[in-house]
Amino acid sequence: MTPMRTLIERHQGAPEEGDQRLRALGRAVLQLEADAVAALGERIDQPFSEACRHMLACRGRVIVTGMGKSGHIGSKMAATLASTGTPAFFVHPGEASHGDLGMVTPDDVVIALSNSGETDELTAILPLIKRLGVPLIALTGRPESTLARAASVHLNVGVEQEACPLGLAPTASTTATLAMGDALAVALLDARGFTAEDFARSHPGGKLGRRLLLHIEDIMQTGERIPRVAPGTALRDALLEISRKGLGMTAIVDEEQRVLGIFTDGDLRRTLDRGADIHQTPIEAVMSLSPQTASPDLLAAEAAERMERHRINALLVTDAEDRLVGALNMHDLLRAGVV
Repeated sequence: MTPMRTLIERHQGAPEEGDQRLRALGRAVLQLEADAVAALGERIDQPFSEACRHMLACRGRVIVTGMGKSGHIGSKMAATLASTGTPAFFVHPGEASHGDLGMVTPDDVVIALSNSGETDELTAILPLIKRLGVPLIALTGRPESTLARAASVHLNVGVEQEACPLGLAPTASTTATLAMGDALAVALLDARGFTAEDFARSHPGGKLGRRLLLHIEDIMQTGERIPRVAPGTALRDALLEISRKGLGMTAIVDEEQRVLGIFTDGDLRRTLDRGADIHQTPIEAVMSLSPQTASPDLLAAEAAERMERHRINALLVTDAEDRLVGALNMHDLLRAGVV
């Protein structure tokens, strides 16, 4: 791995103070941490598979623990596991020695994070973890450490150097640990057959959940709010229907509510350019045939993608027999937080 000073000089030329040096340091840190993560690829071997197998077989929860910066990484790791189908939570090792270890049951798996593998708060609870007989997965930078030797599975996340020029602040080591945690979570996600809908169910309050869970039927206009006219309706009256319903278009339907066509703001501009008489022209003479339609159970996110792809602002919703049951436009998608 290239020393930090060499990386800085490579990025900035002659050393100097000011913005150039700040940018050089930033680039050097990113390069060093990228190299540290890339080096982990060679360590995705049998112990990695064993760690995944332990978690897949877990009938309880995956308990993640770590002290200091490793604890922060552990909290994120537990959150990622939990949101991707592996029930997990974080336990502070200091609190574990004072009662929180009671959260761990024989059905659980413990993941312990420590760059040195000698963190006092973790080594203090090792006997208790071993007594419970739960699998212990250790992520450390030292395979010969106390924690690594006590573990059921050890994953080496060691780095040659920290990105900190002083070699003191945990930087590259925490990035490597975080990346290994993500590798575990994604491998488990795939092994469990975890889907986008499963992910959305654990994120119902965010935009992602809305995108993945909302269907057109949840947000479409229905009943009297749907703009529609019959064949033979004068263009003038169709325009009044568009104005009343506020969706920027109207559907043209037969007596059984089957869609015959659509008339939009764009159609109106083209009609006026041709000098059509809005009082005498029947709507079917100027409507667009074969409009874009969707079924009520289509995901709202898919509806948004379809509207963007076809460069339209509204969509008619029809049932299996092509009867009009709803309508929506881009404003409905915006209000629902889908786009």
